[in-house]
Amino acid sequence: MTNGRGATGHGVSFQLLGPVRGRRDGTPLDLGPPQQRAVLAALLLRAGAQASTTELTDALWGEEPPARAVGTLRHYAWRLRSVIEPDRPARAPGALLVSVADGYALRVPREALDVHVFEREVAAAARERESGDAAAAHTRLGAALGLWEGTALGGVPGPYARSHRDRLAELRVRAQEDQYDCALSLGRHTEAVAELGALISEHPLRERLRAMLMLALHRSGRQAEALAVYTETRRVLVGELGVGPGAELTELYGRILAADPLTPLTPLRRPGPAPVRPAVTPRAGLVPRQLPVDIVDFIGRTETVDGLLAALTGGAGAGAGAGAGGSAVAVCALSGIGGVGKTALAVHAAHRARSAYPDGQLYVDLRGASPTPAAVGAVLTQFLLALGVPETAIPADVEQRAALYRSRLADRRVFVLLDNAHDTAQVRPLLPGGAGCAVLVTSRARTILLPGARQFEVDVLSRAEARDLLATVVGRARVEAEPQAAEELAEACGHLPLAVRIVASRLAARPGRPLAALLARLRDQRRRLDELKAGDLAVEATFRLGYDALPPEQARAFRLFALCDAPDLPLDAAAALLGTDQDTAETLAEALADAGLLEPYGNGRYRYHDLLRLYARREGARREGTRGEGGAGERDAALLRLLDQLLATAANASGLLEPGHALHLSLHPVTAPGLRFAGEDEARAWLRAEYALLSVTVAQALHGLSELPGGLRAAVDLLLLWFGLIEGLAHRPEFQRLAALAADRAQQRGDAGAEARARYVIGTLHYLTDAYGLAEAELGRSLELAEAAADPAGRHLAANALGILHYATGRPERALALLRLAQELSERSADPGSASRILATLARVHLALGQAAEAVVAAERAVGLAREVGNTVGTARVLYQYGCVLRSTGRAGAAAEQLRESLAHFRSGQHRDGEGLALARTAECLLDLGLAAEAAGCAQEALTIAREQEKAYCQGLALSVLGQALPQLGRAGEGAERLREALRIFDRLGVPEAGAVRALSGASGDPAAG
Repeated sequence: MTNGRGATGHGVSFQLLGPVRGRRDGTPLDLGPPQQRAVLAALLLRAGAQASTTELTDALWGEEPPARAVGTLRHYAWRLRSVIEPDRPARAPGALLVSVADGYALRVPREALDVHVFEREVAAAARERESGDAAAAHTRLGAALGLWEGTALGGVPGPYARSHRDRLAELRVRAQEDQYDCALSLGRHTEAVAELGALISEHPLRERLRAMLMLALHRSGRQAEALAVYTETRRVLVGELGVGPGAELTELYGRILAADPLTPLTPLRRPGPAPVRPAVTPRAGLVPRQLPVDIVDFIGRTETVDGLLAALTGGAGAGAGAGAGGSAVAVCALSGIGGVGKTALAVHAAHRARSAYPDGQLYVDLRGASPTPAAVGAVLTQFLLALGVPETAIPADVEQRAALYRSRLADRRVFVLLDNAHDTAQVRPLLPGGAGCAVLVTSRARTILLPGARQFEVDVLSRAEARDLLATVVGRARVEAEPQAAEELAEACGHLPLAVRIVASRLAARPGRPLAALLARLRDQRRRLDELKAGDLAVEATFRLGYDALPPEQARAFRLFALCDAPDLPLDAAAALLGTDQDTAETLAEALADAGLLEPYGNGRYRYHDLLRLYARREGARREGTRGEGGAGERDAALLRLLDQLLATAANASGLLEPGHALHLSLHPVTAPGLRFAGEDEARAWLRAEYALLSVTVAQALHGLSELPGGLRAAVDLLLLWFGLIEGLAHRPEFQRLAALAADRAQQRGDAGAEARARYVIGTLHYLTDAYGLAEAELGRSLELAEAAADPAGRHLAANALGILHYATGRPERALALLRLAQELSERSADPGSASRILATLARVHLALGQAAEAVVAAERAVGLAREVGNTVGTARVLYQYGCVLRSTGRAGAAAEQLRESLAHFRSGQHRDGEGLALARTAECLLDLGLAAEAAGCAQEALTIAREQEKAYCQGLALSVLGQALPQLGRAGEGAERLREALRIFDRLGVPEAGAVRALSGASGDPAAG
């Protein structure tokens, strides 16, 4: 290519760095419709390598190809051939687009494709930079970037194009960064400033770009603007990700601030490849070690293991950018049929590679083969918690959660094992964003398309490996005594590792039994699982061998453990499913683990291989057909016992975290004692650890048990209790889904009490997300239903929440009536905790009605009751209200003392929302006391928390204080802008504070007020 636009002057050339185009002898080619161009792009990006029809089908349509996909592909290939080489027969020597086996290859010179030219020029520029020739590198990078004409693969559909589009976009921005790095090295600071500003607007979270802009401004004599870039960067990163700037950017800020004459400032450079240092000491702090235990008798797979290690640790043959310390994340994907040993292979390779990743190892089972694959948001929450992020700091939005995850891994060397993936969309948000980490993905699907990933197809064991595995478990002497039977056993198992291991375990448990006897049994019992086949052999026959050998108690446990949809089971849940104690459940679980039918997973937890879970459930369904013992009645009873156990345990946790709550007396009756907790921290830890178990149990109960006596009410009460004990944004979408399902089921069943409680959850969620109109409708309906059902606790919950909503939206008279109803109901049920909170809210209502004396009396009574109860967060809420009352009656100093104590309690209880409100109200008190600087600092901290938690009302309070404090600090313009922001928020929410802020804006002379 001579002009960078796709024309060579002769022959053919193609452009992918923009809309897909082609030329022959300088004349544009008609490449046809978008899907035909997608076929062309897929072939071009393989650089002459063959693409099978299966690969091309996956590239265009992913997992849902049309009925005549192969015929359509062949038509596209014929059309492309006729356009690219109209005068050359398909099989003529030198043909470009050729048929190869079951597919096609497009063999054009590398210089005829702009992608290859771009990558070649960028690599050459890197070499010139390393040799110190910044001018030559700058020129070459400019030429490479000149090849681009918009978004790569523009208008091309399909998952393959999407993955390469992302990869090429990342390469482009890195080349732009390198070009500006060269420009700064050459002293071209002034010209870089404007261009860097534009690029940052497209990529606001890339710290390297912002660092170069700071440096360019500083060297242009614009120090104040350089420092302002850092301040803006910090605001953006904290607001978007909840983290501050990295160490490198912070160091540059300090050096610019100090104008350090001893250490000359140099442009920030992207780190180059670093050698692997297995003995590196892990950095201080939390280091997750989540890999499952390695298999002691791992057999074979030598070539695959070596290839994985090379790719994951940067060893020989790994290729540029692979492995620890390289310039990109090392990504490998293992695919193959279920039961072929992908997980065992991945775990073994991960243990071999882990010394190269001293900052930890993350692991998750994505449950890709199950009907309900793991939600990406829930997995990100699990990983962020493991990386030390507090639960209350995890954003609700999944994309923001993913960005925070990438930021946490940006300067770490962590190994991530994503087991049993469903599809590319599930995996992509779980990939780290920068160099230094490695990712290993396993999946049944062959269509996990990730940028730069090395693909490994895991086949069944070889004949020798299967025989060796059998001999390792059974004993070599027995295998050598019956070599033919051993060979046939391996063949009968289809050489699938899981099947071979189950057979071997059964033989090992019967040392006196000949191998030939078990072989005869295996021949008689071939059955098929729908999704797993190996030649003419079926894995179900192997599963049945293990199952049939179980004593009745173990067989029952095998079936019942599989009923719960959770990815793994703790012992108390396993015991509930069986209707026995934990010791007995553990004995049975360990026996199943010894038989290879269940997998230990951490301390006191167990899980199934997904195929074994399928088999166990199928076996249960067969028993249902007999209508005998173990049929539908037994399965329903087991799930009801699990629901009972979780409701009892959640009630125990609530008793610690919300002592004395009247709701405890009106829950669906339980028979299980539930787990007991030593204190509040242990109760919170259980709620975090069993999120998945609680979620799937409530969902399963609402779907499958709502028709049974007690099933619906127990599920709704568990949801209601659990919802009240969880803080933060991360779990709200799941609560919304479950509460909506609960309300629908209750309405269908005509259960007004259950529907009232479900709608209370829905309404409260709307209130927490500032959707006041929707909240009022749901809470009003909840109150009506609770009254119809004669449910005092449900009436109390709805009346209290609705009263708070009416007060918050400027309707104190209606709020007073509702809160007095809630107060009356709490007094009847002897619920001092609720009574104290209602009194505190009533105090605020009295103030709004001009009844200051009544407000102070109510607030003081509320504080006294709260201190008697001793609930950390409950006391914090009441002290917060007391502080607001004191300030409103002219006692700002005393109010600040109460609010500071409230803040300490909120922090102790890990209540981030309350922490933000207490800080905002404390800032108001400091402003009243004439401490403008302290008020501004406190308000800014409140604003940061409110934005992190997406709490609009708290944002408005903090912005209002800043709007009043900043002019006193000589920053009138900023203050006016903050008041405008506060007014926009309060107007949108429809709260009374809008009037006061509007008056302040008018007094400040703000032309936008009014």
